[in-house]
Amino acid sequence: MADNQLPTTTDPKQDRTQLRPGEVFWRDHQQWLQERGYMLRPRYRPGWVASWKDKDPMYWNYEDSKWLKADHVIDATRISDGELVVLKRVSHAEHPYEKEISLFFSQEPIASHPHNHCVPIYDVLDLPEDDDYFILVMPLLREYDNPRIKSIGEAVEFFRQLFEGLQFMHHCCVAHRDCMNLNIMMDPKPLFPQMFHPRDDRRTLDFKGTAKYYTRTARPTKYFFIDFGLSRKYHPGDMPPVEPVIFGGDKTVPEFTEPYDPVNPFPTDIYYVGNLIREDFLQKTTGLEFMGPLVADMVQDDPSERPNIDEVIRRFEQIRRSLSWWTLRSRIVENDEARGDRVARAVHHFIRTLVHVVRFRNPVPTP
Repeated sequence: MADNQLPTTTDPKQDRTQLRPGEVFWRDHQQWLQERGYMLRPRYRPGWVASWKDKDPMYWNYEDSKWLKADHVIDATRISDGELVVLKRVSHAEHPYEKEISLFFSQEPIASHPHNHCVPIYDVLDLPEDDDYFILVMPLLREYDNPRIKSIGEAVEFFRQLFEGLQFMHHCCVAHRDCMNLNIMMDPKPLFPQMFHPRDDRRTLDFKGTAKYYTRTARPTKYFFIDFGLSRKYHPGDMPPVEPVIFGGDKTVPEFTEPYDPVNPFPTDIYYVGNLIREDFLQKTTGLEFMGPLVADMVQDDPSERPNIDEVIRRFEQIRRSLSWWTLRSRIVENDEARGDRVARAVHHFIRTLVHVVRFRNPVPTP
């Protein structure tokens, strides 16, 4: 069933007691998904009636008032063990390589390789009524910077995993082609042992409280690349490839300006990752200036002038070895912090760091 065939139930801006058009697909497939081992939230079960209807105007306090962020992605619970998962509906016609590449990184021996940072695929469900669509089942992840990375050592570990994961993909002859910040996520289970509500990550699973979490230094976590809809896998004999430009999410990529000449997509991946660090860290915070020269080379306008991922890692390791214990323990300062907040956060960070030191926690928290 294609998206444009989904029936419209109501104006989504007016009434949360009714499903939006994109949600109807999931309700209509709820029983089928349950039979395959995945339970959707009450909102998407047949016969659902809004729990707040006719009794409480503050609908935002009820978990079944939450719409989907994207019509093609929904959270679910794996019935066999209660794990929270994500179901992603994909069109093979639109993304002909996504299943192949996703499964490539999810099958042994590649799946368990310590340098593999590609999101694992638990299951693939083929829709019975439409040969074009299938559903990928993945773990529930969280935005890589939510909660924010607090210390320089935590940021250094994030960069290390980011480079390591990209190197692993490139050594497998896979170019991600859209590795912007929204497609880098983290495993939330170490930081959130009680997890959080999939549609409001500030709240607990029962929607009755605030989700509590640990720092990355206390509970090291792993970061993942997601979304291989634009990715390509090449034969080793075809390296380096030259292909038409594919436009990903980061519109600042120099290759995305006219003329759109065919390019090698691997240097574009280098730009994506370098620009992530530039925009999300160097331009917004103080304390990570040591990454500046490497990032500047990664985001050069001329793709041929950018270092390849092996060179990036070689230079990054030199940087990492040069950082002192105290530097790695230091706080990352947000540039837009108010003066009062800066003092309070500095005191809080100092106390938290003392706890980490007393408990012999590594300033670079490797999982």
